[in-house]
Amino acid sequence: MTHILQRHCHSKLPTVTSGEGVFLLDTEGRQYLDGCGGAAVSCLGHSHQGVLSAIQTQLNTIPYAHTGFFTSPAAEELAERLCDRAPGPLNHVYLVSGGSEAVESALKMARQYFLEKGETSRTRFIARRQSYHGNTLGALGVGGNMWRKEPFAPLLQNGELIAPCYAYRNKHADETDFDYGQRVANELEERLLIMGPETVIAFVAEPVVGATAGALVAEKGYFKRIREICDKYGVLLILDEVMCGAGRTGTYFAYEQEEIVPDLVTLAKGLAAGYQPIGAVMVHEKVYNAIAGGTGYFQHGHTFMAHPLACAAACATLNAIDAGPLSEVTEKGQYLVKRLSETFNAHDYVGDIRGRGLFIGIEMVQDKATKTPFASSRPLHTEIKKTAMSQGLMCYPMGGTIDGQQGHHILLAPPFIISENEIDELVRRLSRTMDNVFA
Repeated sequence: MTHILQRHCHSKLPTVTSGEGVFLLDTEGRQYLDGCGGAAVSCLGHSHQGVLSAIQTQLNTIPYAHTGFFTSPAAEELAERLCDRAPGPLNHVYLVSGGSEAVESALKMARQYFLEKGETSRTRFIARRQSYHGNTLGALGVGGNMWRKEPFAPLLQNGELIAPCYAYRNKHADETDFDYGQRVANELEERLLIMGPETVIAFVAEPVVGATAGALVAEKGYFKRIREICDKYGVLLILDEVMCGAGRTGTYFAYEQEEIVPDLVTLAKGLAAGYQPIGAVMVHEKVYNAIAGGTGYFQHGHTFMAHPLACAAACATLNAIDAGPLSEVTEKGQYLVKRLSETFNAHDYVGDIRGRGLFIGIEMVQDKATKTPFASSRPLHTEIKKTAMSQGLMCYPMGGTIDGQQGHHILLAPPFIISENEIDELVRRLSRTMDNVFA
């Protein structure tokens, strides 16, 4: 009997003992190919010696110092390196311990920005349906994952929601990809005018939507139009790269490929490749200057923020990424999509294969011609996860892809350091999984 309160009280989980590269082992000697990086976290795979060495060195130096008293070389280095590689004037970093903390911090920072400017009527956020921004109350409230929000609805200050950019489901037959992207982007302006733009703090979005919708990539020009609308009405743009950032889509910041500069960017997960818990908010100079030139004090904080051990792991992760893996993400991602397409394009229940870099979603449907989803009463995602584990594959299936209730997808986010042979093996194990689930 375990004394841990697991995610599900009745789950019987294998016990992990070790990992090497893209593989993990349990106490029974079973091997699992990590096809999802846990939750798009383990971007360098397991037992990366460079990161382990950096953690040990920092542990022997100073493992923890409270940021109310000290800064640390590791934190200073990480902040400098992140700012150096961020396109645009994102020149300060607020370091925390995970993705939900990063989003929560960004929401508060955005509110304080307007307080410093005297725009106290700005109290509301807009996000997108089928978005997910974290599980703390503020982050959960602003997001669009209705299934996760429902039990806690009385506690939440809910954000307004507009449509996601979801061409597979919502593009009209007579629309071009660009026109569709512009149409759904313009929903932001329409909603702002209904709400009163002077009441809105920020628009919050994932550049590539992750676990709730299966690697949804926006149409070209969508985010440029979003940026224009935010600028027109003085609304901040917060981009949530907790899952899709840190190189996952082929550039270190996913927003680089959208040719825009946001006001705040959140990072976590792959920031330290899972070797330590860490998150970050990248801060535009106008936001920093408003706070620095006003009260001078961001009214927020966490005990373990800018943790030296976590910052050292993140710096070592950046070293490893700079040494080559990032350049392979696009190439390996294209190979993964090619192998998935060869294997599943003719599959009766695979409707769409999408994504960017090594961040790939597979949407499953009951009828490919009509795109009819499986009944929400069938826990297809649970079936797939259980069967995949029996085949020695870790993948990230989710239900509620379409509206929080209907639709299922599988998210794949393997480590950047993965060979073509290992990708082939990933696809083979996934194929056996699908054969068994849909037999």
